Amino acid sequence: MKQTLITLVALTALQASASGLESLDTFVSTVKSGHAEFTQVVTLPAKDGQTAHHKTSSGEFDFSRPNKFKFSYKKPFEQLIVADGRRVWMYDTDMNQVSSRKQSDVYAASPVALIASSSNMKAIEADFDLSPAPASQGIEWVVATPKSKDGMLQSIRIGFKDTHLEKIEILDGFGQRSLMTITAMQINPAMPSNIFQFKPPAGADVIQQ
Repeated sequence: MKQTLITLVALTALQASASGLESLDTFVSTVKSGHAEFTQVVTLPAKDGQTAHHKTSSGEFDFSRPNKFKFSYKKPFEQLIVADGRRVWMYDTDMNQVSSRKQSDVYAASPVALIASSSNMKAIEADFDLSPAPASQGIEWVVATPKSKDGMLQSIRIGFKDTHLEKIEILDGFGQRSLMTITAMQINPAMPSNIFQFKPPAGADVIQQ
């Protein structure tokens, strides 16, 4: 009887988590663009007996398939990250400094590629191994592990609630964990044509790689 109960619990967990993959598939195939607010908590691992350190930031996030996105950090410091399909631009407002890299060099195995790249799951599976994870607190999880071992990411967890994107959790190679909570998401909104265009401000220090 005990073994049967354990088996039933395990099967229930697997069935619940399997829908996380279904939610990702639905999200990728039906959500062509989006606008949302986010709060990001970065946890730095403890060192030399010290406790773990947390950094919190917040802002807005926009994306449009394929391969265009914009993160507008508002607090505690203003920062802009824009991908126009060819290059990724990062603008630090306080330093008035812009850095730019080819999108193909940084994008394929990035967290944003999971939610803003192709509308085809097969394209995502070319860069990530996807597996279901147990649901918790009403959120269904998918674990994405980059197939390339050259990057800085260990794994990415994506959480859905009723097929709505709720959370993105990133673990990097240094043990740093970043949890992004998505709120007030608008699905397939009308967007200005120039929203993903970036022009360095006058007088900004521009570094291109």
